[in-house]
Amino acid sequence: MWNLVNSGKVYFVLLIPVMCIFSAAVLTGYQYLVSQIPVVRENDIPLYRYRPFSENNNLAKLDEESNLSLTYDLPVLDGATALFPLYASFAQAVYSMSEYKETKDLVLNSRTNGAYENLLQGQADIIFCAQPSQEQMELFLEEGKTLKMTAIGREALVFFVNIRNPVNSLTTENIRGVYSGKIKNWLDLHGQNQIIRVFQRPPNSGSQTILEKIMDGVPIAPPRRENVMADMGGIINQVAVYRNFSNAIGYSFLYFSAEMVINDQIKLLSIDGVYPSRETIQDNSYPFTNNFYAIYTESNTQNRNIELFISWILSRQGQELIQKTGYAPINRY
Repeated sequence: MWNLVNSGKVYFVLLIPVMCIFSAAVLTGYQYLVSQIPVVRENDIPLYRYRPFSENNNLAKLDEESNLSLTYDLPVLDGATALFPLYASFAQAVYSMSEYKETKDLVLNSRTNGAYENLLQGQADIIFCAQPSQEQMELFLEEGKTLKMTAIGREALVFFVNIRNPVNSLTTENIRGVYSGKIKNWLDLHGQNQIIRVFQRPPNSGSQTILEKIMDGVPIAPPRRENVMADMGGIINQVAVYRNFSNAIGYSFLYFSAEMVINDQIKLLSIDGVYPSRETIQDNSYPFTNNFYAIYTESNTQNRNIELFISWILSRQGQELIQKTGYAPINRY
């Protein structure tokens, strides 16, 4: 009996490394399969193509000389990734090329949360973003600073799924149901019998702030996290970017998803029967249409060119660049 018991212990001890090796092999195989699934994330955008005054950049250009030319005290610009091609085109149209090239870090891209932080710290003069989150507004109030927001154009939050997903349209209530966690299976949305893999953006990002507005007080379920085994000693939790699983749903701004990310494996969803397009944003028929803003803080030491620059953005030429870039202008000329 003693030999049997102890033999069993020996076999069990020997089995442990075998199980570990098998588990590691399965995990490695899973990680490989996941790595082959296309990803939509801001880090993949080649922003160098949108740098002002760089050769053969992709920026929208005026067909005439700008009515405003700034040759000194050029405002430092920052903002959301999706708006970078726009405010970079503003800088190229208005800024003195020689002054721009002599001065470092005039056109930044710190994304929405970083741009608000730079504005708060005085590291940026104007930022181009969606409306601030409640947390961001409170940070400025705590510092005794008032945000000055000027709507300059219109954009839309769009939702996308894998191209093979049979669902083409959702309602506003469907979106609230999915992102609150009440709707968990595509079967409930006339799709396939698959659990919905819901992706979100980070807190205080522009798109997440707009999602919160769409939810209209309905609590958002905690975001899905991909648990990736780093080694046998622990687990790293990664906030999931949108990974194009067959059962996934994600969201971004229309320009970012349709123009900056070239991905024919995702499709945009109609909402309440309206497909997101420049036309449905302009006529406000697409329900998740929102303004985006040029934002600064008012102080006695601010750059005097800020208001001149924003006034020009609202003029015919500035609005023309908004339209040429691919957004809907706030003013029609």
